[in-house]
Amino acid sequence: MLGPLVVSRRRTLGVALAALLLALAGVFVLVGPERATGSYAERCARFDVDSATRAGVVTGSGDPVLVVGDSWSAGLGLPDPAASWPSRLEGRVRVAGFSGSGFSAHASGCGAVSFADRVPAALVGLPAGALVVVAGGLNDWDRPEAEVRAGFTALVAALEGRRVVVVGPAAAPARAAYVPRVDALLAELSAAHGVAYLAPRDVAPAYLDDGLHLTPAGHATFGDWVADQLGRLPRPRA
Repeated sequence: MLGPLVVSRRRTLGVALAALLLALAGVFVLVGPERATGSYAERCARFDVDSATRAGVVTGSGDPVLVVGDSWSAGLGLPDPAASWPSRLEGRVRVAGFSGSGFSAHASGCGAVSFADRVPAALVGLPAGALVVVAGGLNDWDRPEAEVRAGFTALVAALEGRRVVVVGPAAAPARAAYVPRVDALLAELSAAHGVAYLAPRDVAPAYLDDGLHLTPAGHATFGDWVADQLGRLPRPRA
């Protein structure tokens, strides 16, 4: 029979272990759906396949347009990812989207998938005068300001000489409290680098139950807003 001291120690260890498991569970909930679904390897492999699939679909016709973004651009959660918001833009639109990615290097846990990391490959074959739209920021919600600044600077360097428009984060319910900080930082960085910035502060698209990703109607609303804003920007000189 175990003595009272041994039993007490085991109970203490059991309570401590339970507390640790609860804390870890809380971390997975807090980081959001894109960082908590399945194992990292499984999730990243799925996002990689989704990214390649979306990149293989070109929508519209006319002048080429490249959209670099995150799960919104990739169409995560949609029955038809090809209907993600970039499909609402004018032109022959190609998408380089990777769920969970952002401006900062460590917005995603899937390796080198930040916007700056992925842009060089996405630019291959794109005419020099083509419009490049970089949209995101929701996955930078918990990243240090210095990291976001470094990622943005690297992105601009990779897009040097290109016509670039940055689209900031909308106030998705799951991360609405963090959006103003990211939005203000991206607006500041865009102005400093001479890049056009679109801030969807007043856009209210429909969201899925996770409060983070868009419904089909939400994609249409957001895409139409971006298309309208792009149409209002000054046209580049021929």
